[in-house]
Amino acid sequence: MNYDTFIDQVSQRTSTSSERAVELTRAVLETFGERLTGGEVLDLAAQLPQPLQLVLKPSPSTEQAQRFGAAEFVARVALRAGAEEPAARDAVRAVFTTLREAITGGEFDDVATQLPRDYRGLVEQAMAPGATLRRS
Repeated sequence: MNYDTFIDQVSQRTSTSSERAVELTRAVLETFGERLTGGEVLDLAAQLPQPLQLVLKPSPSTEQAQRFGAAEFVARVALRAGAEEPAARDAVRAVFTTLREAITGGEFDDVATQLPRDYRGLVEQAMAPGATLRRS
């Protein structure tokens, strides 16, 4: 999936402008970069369009995954994106669903398995049959 398609799908899923979808996507991916191990961040980044790869570049401080729950994940996204928590929660779901379409199933499973049970409400929508957007 190319960058414009990725952002367009996040924009559609969040009912926001493309510019806002870029901000939300960056906030979610930066937070994923903190939550996933460095190796998993590299694997995920390798399957994303170049502009999104740059957001996920791991550093020595991100080699170890930070352990925080879904509520903290959403709070970090909200802070980064300057959004209210309900909008940030929707953005996390939208980006996760778009990731499911953009990366291989195996990589998606690897990312999902690094997230604890309390992330289920954020992830289930992406894993549901028919979660992908239908092209008209």
